[in-house]
Amino acid sequence: MDRILILGGGVGGTLTANLLARKLRRRIDRGEVEVAVVDATGAHVYQPGFMYIAMGGERAEKLEKRERALLDDRVRLFIGTVDRVDEAAKTVHIVGGAALPYDHLVLATGARILPEAIEHFPTEAHHFYTADAALKLRKALDAFTGGRIVIGIASMPYKCPPAPLEVAFLIEAELRERGLRDKTEMHYASSIGRAFTIESVSEMATPILEEKGIELHTFFNVETIDPERKVVQSLEGEELAYDLLILVPPHKGQQFLMDSGLAPAPGGWLPTDRFTLRVGGRPNVYALGDATDLPLSKAGSTAHFEAPVVVEAIAAAVEGRAPSGKHATYEGNVMCFFEIGDGKGTLLRFDYDHPPVPPKPNALWHLGKIVFNKTYFHTVPKGRV
Repeated sequence: MDRILILGGGVGGTLTANLLARKLRRRIDRGEVEVAVVDATGAHVYQPGFMYIAMGGERAEKLEKRERALLDDRVRLFIGTVDRVDEAAKTVHIVGGAALPYDHLVLATGARILPEAIEHFPTEAHHFYTADAALKLRKALDAFTGGRIVIGIASMPYKCPPAPLEVAFLIEAELRERGLRDKTEMHYASSIGRAFTIESVSEMATPILEEKGIELHTFFNVETIDPERKVVQSLEGEELAYDLLILVPPHKGQQFLMDSGLAPAPGGWLPTDRFTLRVGGRPNVYALGDATDLPLSKAGSTAHFEAPVVVEAIAAAVEGRAPSGKHATYEGNVMCFFEIGDGKGTLLRFDYDHPPVPPKPNALWHLGKIVFNKTYFHTVPKGRV
């Protein structure tokens, strides 16, 4: 039997499992192949929806489904926290003692957020990378009556790169609707030399920041937060005073990947081949989604395009052939919507060789993102799009 073990029940892991179950269904039915997913909670959460909790348009319970309900019946599900991977024995050890064998291992383990890595972050700064934090931010926005809002990025890389800019644009639009815009200063702090990592997107976003009166601060890498003076300080020596501070928290890969020798410290991102998605040259270990070190967006849309490549590689290995067809290699494909407020949005579509050329923002792209959010559980994890 070929045992395929997938660690992580997010979009990448769930989609990979379902595509494998479909592609190898006859072998699974004959008992020649086993596909299994290990997930820490057994709950599948649509994380891009957290931003909309913060903006008052979504509820946490609408963003969560049982992982079992999203998986093909041919896929086994183990609920537990991974302790370590033993490559020599080809086993994954679960906290509590269980050891799961594998022949092919898929690491869809996502990223950890670490607000506590910056002193005073948990008490002074807001974020929207969990449902609870997004709801807390919503309450802070409801209580806000004017002052200085600072929105920034604590460190890179981080999940959903457009999100902090989107939040800045959406908050600015909300403040106008509430009659608070002329009572508010807005500042956007970028850790690099422009508003966004991709130059063509930055060229689109910078004039929007100017038009909306949001002051851009570049090369602002957060070092400390001073709760007494209400200022956030950068490694470069700049200070920004705030009344409401919204920061993307520091991110890292999973600790067990570092402990198992699969991912280097201190970041914990998996060294992933940009075309084959193999980890560190290993013939039977693959990574996708937020867990990789690829120079791409850490976003569900990235995992969406990577999953078919992992599936084709594993299916080819099981069937004793070389990967073939349009999913033989990964070309860096990514596609995501980008909100700019006032009921408008645009689209980012790119790959390794072709940077995005965002179309002029309009209501259609905003509507596209809303529809995608509402239909996600019925489409993406099940491999229907």
